[in-house]
Amino acid sequence: MLIDATKGFELKENSEVNTNDEEKLIKISVITAVYNRKETISRALLSIKKQSYSNIEVIVVDGNSSDGTQDIVRSVLGSDDCFITEPDEGIYDALNKGIQAATGDVICFLHSDDFYESENSLLTIAQVFKNDVDVDVVYGDVSFFSQNNTNRVVRVYRSTKLTKGNLSWGKMPAHPAIFIRKDVYSVLGLFKTHYQIAADYEFLCRMMTSMSIKSVYVRGVIVRMQVGGISTSGLRSTILLNKEVLRACQDNGLKTNILMLLSKYPSKLLQLLRK
Repeated sequence: MLIDATKGFELKENSEVNTNDEEKLIKISVITAVYNRKETISRALLSIKKQSYSNIEVIVVDGNSSDGTQDIVRSVLGSDDCFITEPDEGIYDALNKGIQAATGDVICFLHSDDFYESENSLLTIAQVFKNDVDVDVVYGDVSFFSQNNTNRVVRVYRSTKLTKGNLSWGKMPAHPAIFIRKDVYSVLGLFKTHYQIAADYEFLCRMMTSMSIKSVYVRGVIVRMQVGGISTSGLRSTILLNKEVLRACQDNGLKTNILMLLSKYPSKLLQLLRK
């Protein structure tokens, strides 16, 4: 199923959601893992706070930052938000803590360097889940901006359809733009922390091979991401990513090989050329 979110977020006008009746709203838990990101964490959290949708739970998991990040987080979060600060064993360990703390119907992740594209981003997602109670996963697109200019988009990532076949070819929806019902995590468990960079990929492989999943693609950018994240920070990360994606497919019975996984890179080049 496909929904177009590029035309002024039409779903907002046509929705029957009453934002004053919070008991009937889908609760979305937004989890942000952070460590020493005082320059960007406020931007990320404020983009959540500025959302037009009201029933949002913010969960920040801080790896015991020492640069002032904790003070910034406390200045932004409200009394109903959750702030966990303690040493962790990496980003997926931190995200797992967030999942365990989440009380929402739907779980998503916003990295500390990123922010939501629109004030209506989460409203659009919530409406999809509300309009179809059988939907397990909703996902959209992301754009990448250069570190020194949030308005300079250098690439738009069009999320690939979430199927076992596409996962076998190394293609997945962009992780910050994936929204999954908490019930799915209750069935499958958490991220596998022995993956350094592709535990989210492994989770999707596990989900698609273990459960009957109904997903909806929302056409349009949901999250704007900063270039230079853990999976896009150089050749060494690219090599590790593909090794872990290969293992994730194999561990979950998806037939693939390294040539299949590498074949996705020409399409990524086309995304750059289109910009």
